[in-house]
Amino acid sequence: MSEALLENRTTTLRVMLVDDHPIVRRGLRDLLAAAFAGSVIHEVGSGRDALELVGAHPWDIIVLDLSLPDGSGLDVLKRVRHLQPRLPVLVLSMHTADQFARRAIAAGASGYLTKDTADTELVTAVSRLLKGGKFFGPEILERVAMGVHPDRDENPHERLSDREYQVLRMIGSGKTVSEIATTLSLSVKTVSTYRARVLEKMDMRTNAELTHYAVRHNLAE
Repeated sequence: MSEALLENRTTTLRVMLVDDHPIVRRGLRDLLAAAFAGSVIHEVGSGRDALELVGAHPWDIIVLDLSLPDGSGLDVLKRVRHLQPRLPVLVLSMHTADQFARRAIAAGASGYLTKDTADTELVTAVSRLLKGGKFFGPEILERVAMGVHPDRDENPHERLSDREYQVLRMIGSGKTVSEIATTLSLSVKTVSTYRARVLEKMDMRTNAELTHYAVRHNLAE
């Protein structure tokens, strides 16, 4: 084990885990507790609860899922950046780099991991962020580079704003406009406006087309 990791093992830190799956949180908690002796690890199951706690207690790092029951983790990330600009946030998502990495980085993520690599990379990522660094794997950096390259082929969904992208994904999972409005705490009229923008930007006419596209590109929630 490296000297740096040994040093971190004896450092008390406060970690907030934000994920709506208790089993996932328990696994992450066990990994971090084993690596950082004496750490305080608080589990949160929703974005609303996470934001309430951001200013209520001092935190050293937040480990944040992007799919939350009360909305997008991107919204939480942006709000955290506003409330605590220097607080590192490690995004840990089930979604591959091509689906969310560029959006997460643009929103202020200090690092990005997919859940299938958490067992081998989580402790390394947290250690690096605690020292003021960043953690993005080669695949993620490649996707970000592709996103700024002028000659790349752009998928239609990459032209969407974060909120439009979120609405597309929810439509793709079969949610109605009313259900989306309830989940996002928005009016039906507002969600309908987002839906109309999505249809226009993607040159489509119906929810069925959007659903087919979302499923084909693994975008559905």
